Amino acid sequence: MNYYTEIKNELINNEITKRVKDYSKNRSDLTTYYNVGKLLSEAGRHYGEGVIKEYSEKLTEKLGIKYDVSSLNKMRKFYLLNLKLATLSPRLSYSHYVELLSKDNLDEINYYIMITEQQNLSVRQLFLY
Repeated sequence: MNYYTEIKNELINNEITKRVKDYSKNRSDLTTYYNVGKLLSEAGRHYGEGVIKEYSEKLTEKLGIKYDVSSLNKMRKFYLLNLKLATLSPRLSYSHYVELLSKDNLDEINYYIMITEQQNLSVRQLFLY
């Protein structure tokens, strides 16, 4: 399996989806970044953690600065977080989940997900909690 090609294709397909179907953008982001995170985790197990830096350089060259090492690491962490969560809430954006990645306690994360859903908090409002 060529992980770089799979990752690049996932990201390109997501960019196309964003332009064509704005209404499904959030769901597409969540699905895409979950899939990319999964691929990065698998690639890391096969080729070592340095693969993220390598892929970031290639993706940044092809797709822009949006896919730097930090962004790819967040996608990998997003995937790992979702392995621990019961379900992924489509009411939260990827940005909401990125805010929650800094939390270590799963109960605390689930609490913030619940509060964000109930109160329809923006990312900024969640950050203030």
